[in-house]
Amino acid sequence: MQSLTFSSVLRILKLQQIIILRFCSIQWSFMASTSDFRTGMTIRMDGELWNIVEFQHVNPGNWRAFVRAKLKSLKSGKVVEIRFRAGEAIEVIRIDTKEYQYLYHDGTSYVFMDKETYDQINVEEKLIGDGAQFLKESETIKIMFNGNDIISVEMPITVELKVVETPPGVKGDTATGAQKPAKVETGASVNVPLFINEGDTIKVDTRSGNYLERVKL
Repeated sequence: MQSLTFSSVLRILKLQQIIILRFCSIQWSFMASTSDFRTGMTIRMDGELWNIVEFQHVNPGNWRAFVRAKLKSLKSGKVVEIRFRAGEAIEVIRIDTKEYQYLYHDGTSYVFMDKETYDQINVEEKLIGDGAQFLKESETIKIMFNGNDIISVEMPITVELKVVETPPGVKGDTATGAQKPAKVETGASVNVPLFINEGDTIKVDTRSGNYLERVKL
């Protein structure tokens, strides 16, 4: 039996690597149809990834059946309503979601740690969005992956942050609706009611950056 040369072994290993990579790429997306729709499923449409929020199969008598679906963009967060032909082919994207803990900002990206493996990854600010300004150390977020690619970052809807700088509060002034700027511990600025003082902890909506309430400790 003829022994394999070193170059032959390298060719075999390279071929095996190509096969594995192609297999993995197949596993992370596949074609399906509207009959396979499920709430929470991620699909690719017009080059963008969308999450199915809700859907309804409609059969209007003599007219052709269709599926009405509400889709949420994983990139912008916007929600749209789309009609699909019944049985229309769609590309389904496999998404893995893992919890990460925020460590620090290195000047160009945000560094997170896998809460299970303790591995660290860097995430660009554009993937986090405006909510990045409300990230504080040890905050838990969810990161969605398609294979090794980061698809999106899911911030907590609300966070509790300490006010570190704001003009003096006005005692008892809770009904006027007037607001003032306040700097919180992450460095972000939030408009707060006049009665808020330095040292207070407030709840903030990370989607809008709006003050919600003072937290009673």
